[in-house]
Amino acid sequence: GKLRKVKPATGQIVQVKEVFEKRPATIKIYGVWLRYDSRSGTHNMYREYRDLTVSAAVTQCYRDMGARHRARAHSIQIIRVEPIASSKCRRPLVKQMHDSKIAFPLPSRVQKSGGSIFKA
Repeated sequence: GKLRKVKPATGQIVQVKEVFEKRPATIKIYGVWLRYDSRSGTHNMYREYRDLTVSAAVTQCYRDMGARHRARAHSIQIIRVEPIASSKCRRPLVKQMHDSKIAFPLPSRVQKSGGSIFKA
């Protein structure tokens, strides 16, 4: 639906409840549709995040928007958040994790000494 500004005097909160994940142990890709006010104007945006829960993906979104666009939380309006299939994924930052044989090699592993730091 359309996003409308409502004055607190005319609006009424009908229900506030926390939505729990069906499978909080499996990683999912969330598509986030948002609108934010920058210094020059209002912008619509679509972003993708890999996370376990919707709330964690939204938190990641707020932090990312603050880091990349210097957008404060009060100027961001999240319109829609939903899990998306990996085949429908658009962003290369998320797509690079889709490899089933992905590996994170440690090229220069430092061996820790077995003894105490202070030698007698």
